[in-house]
Amino acid sequence: MPTLLIQGGRVIDPSQSLDRVTNLLIADGRIAAYDVPANGQDEVVDARGKIVSPGLIDMHVHLREPGREEDETIETGTAAALAGGFTSVACMPNTEPPIDTRAQVEFVLHQASRANHANVFVVACVSRNREGKELAEIGQLVEAGAVGFTDDGSPVYDAELMRRAFEYCQMFDKPVLNHAEVRELTQGGVMHEGLVSLILGLDGMPAAAEDVMVSRDLALAAATGGRLHVMHISTAGSVELVRRAKRRGVRVTTEVCPHHFTLTDECLRTFDSNFKMNPPLRAARDAESCVAGLVDGTIDVICTDHAPHAREKKMQELDQAPFGIVGLETALSLVITNLIEPGHLDWATALSKMTINPARVLGIDKGTLRVGADADVTIIDPAICWTVDAERFRSKSGNSPFDGWKLTGRAETVIAGGRVKYRADH
Repeated sequence: MPTLLIQGGRVIDPSQSLDRVTNLLIADGRIAAYDVPANGQDEVVDARGKIVSPGLIDMHVHLREPGREEDETIETGTAAALAGGFTSVACMPNTEPPIDTRAQVEFVLHQASRANHANVFVVACVSRNREGKELAEIGQLVEAGAVGFTDDGSPVYDAELMRRAFEYCQMFDKPVLNHAEVRELTQGGVMHEGLVSLILGLDGMPAAAEDVMVSRDLALAAATGGRLHVMHISTAGSVELVRRAKRRGVRVTTEVCPHHFTLTDECLRTFDSNFKMNPPLRAARDAESCVAGLVDGTIDVICTDHAPHAREKKMQELDQAPFGIVGLETALSLVITNLIEPGHLDWATALSKMTINPARVLGIDKGTLRVGADADVTIIDPAICWTVDAERFRSKSGNSPFDGWKLTGRAETVIAGGRVKYRADH
């Protein structure tokens, strides 16, 4: 395998508390050395003025395959991941059929290998067929390669099933990821319940629907010692619940998506279905609490909940259109524009939430530039200004609320396994 030298970049690796300008040598698909001069390497990448980061990790992605290939495929989804700077993604199991057997896990990994873009890790179902009635074969799924368990798209509703999931997953040191929603409170809801929904005459989804489920899950995690990961947190109440649970020593981590700290329910005044998602866009107070949770460390991970839908599905009436937006190709830029540039987070803290933190939650050997590690590297141009154009996405779908936004910074070069897999088309 050819050698590659990344020259003159500002290397920021939160896993090593490293932040300095240096040269980085890649050989045999791994990080080989620092401070190496240019001296006959097979390829030299000029990174002067750029940020050199461990390859970004998105631990919450819907690749839709098998079953909904009209929305996305593993090939197109992982191509979109590279374009967004992500070298690894964890895919959700709400496919058709769901990823609840060894064969389904192996199918996804095989398709990812064929695509040969970003690394794909599989989060498998907690329950058979995502029906919430009986546990899936946790042990067999771990053997097949599953790195965590969730019924995402649906909450694990039965408290006894959730308790047993914590106990079983604890045997394999795997996290249980839950979509926190009490369905009785959100039935028929289109957007966040509040003043805006009242004015628009749209059925609401109250913040309490998330808060109640988060509270239950935290209690069960505390009782069992299991590892809870709260998915796509969106309310001020849930952020505070997680903050207090961490102080008590509960084994809990959580994630937030860029749309939940950049957008609010006011966006639904347009009746644009690209602003319809679950959890819904909340009030300004909730978005501010999500930023505060990122700043004080309550929120561990930034991910996308990349949820592609074919154009004709999102063109329906607002109450009929599906929930979800694409996010892989805008997430990094939204973090730079809305968190780093305003001074909420420094580069090291922001990158930790997109590299080593998700790697630790999932227990995967990624998210670091230590010598000997897999050479997954994202080179970021922090100063470039660009305009989001959903028509140019690598994703098969373009359901983005950020279409037309002017953003700062994006991935310029992405290296996975020691090979350049993506270069930005300026």
